[in-house]
Amino acid sequence: MKIKHLLSPKIFLSLVTVFFASLANAQQATVVVAANMKPAMDEIYQQYKMAGGQDLRIIYGSSGNLARQIQQGAPFNLFVSADESFPMALHRQGLTVDEGKVYAIGRLALIAHNSKKLKLSLNPEELKKLINQTNKIAIAKPESAPYGKAAIQFLNNMKLDELAKTKIVFAESVSSVAMFVNSGSAGLGLTAYSLAKSKEVMQFTDHLLIPENLHEPIKQRMVLLKNPPKAIVDFYAHLQSAKAKDVLRTHGYSSP
Repeated sequence: MKIKHLLSPKIFLSLVTVFFASLANAQQATVVVAANMKPAMDEIYQQYKMAGGQDLRIIYGSSGNLARQIQQGAPFNLFVSADESFPMALHRQGLTVDEGKVYAIGRLALIAHNSKKLKLSLNPEELKKLINQTNKIAIAKPESAPYGKAAIQFLNNMKLDELAKTKIVFAESVSSVAMFVNSGSAGLGLTAYSLAKSKEVMQFTDHLLIPENLHEPIKQRMVLLKNPPKAIVDFYAHLQSAKAKDVLRTHGYSSP
C-alpha cells in the first residue's frame, strides 16, 4: 500500500526554509561577556528571563580574546567587556552600532587559599613577605584581560614588580586565576573583586579589596554589534535598568 504524502514539495521546502531561518536567528542572539562578569551576569540573565525575556546564548571569556573573535567575523551581537579599549577599538573599525555604554566600574582583589591561613595585607613589608613565601602569583594575561593589566599596575605602584616578576604565572582570564589558587598552582592571585566575593570562590579563598587609587579605573563598557536582533536590543536595555544596576552593586561593582 502506498503512503500518500501529506505535504506538497512546495510546502515542505517552505517549512524547511522557515526552520533554518529560525535557527539562524537563534544563533544570532548571542551575548559575549568578560569572565569577571559571570556571577553578576548569570543573575541578571535570570532576572531578564523571569520578566519574559527570550532565550539568549551567553559566552564568557577574556575581553581581548572575545574582541579578536568579533574582528574575525564571529556572529556575536552584544559585547559586554571588562574595559573600554576593546569596545572602542571595535567601534573605530565600524563593527558596532555606536560607542555603547559604560555599565560598571570594576575593582581588583588579592586572593589566597583559605587553608593557608595567610594574613592578607596592603602593608608593603607584609606584602613582600607574602610574595617571598608564595610559589606563584596568578594574574590574567594583561594584553587580553583588563584585570590582568590592573594587577600589573598595582604591583608597580606598590614597588613590588621586580620582586614579583619571577613568580607571576599568567591565566587566560580572571576566572582561571581562582582555579590556579584553588589547585595550589599559585599561592596568591589578583582577580576581579566580583569573582573573589562570589560564593564559588569564597568557599576556598580569602580576599582583600585593592584600593582604587592603586590602579587605573576599570571602566567596563558594552556595545551592540551591527544589526542586532530585537531580543539582544531588549537585553541591552535591561542591562541599563535599575534592577540590573542593583545586581551589579551587590556583586561589588559601582555605577559609572
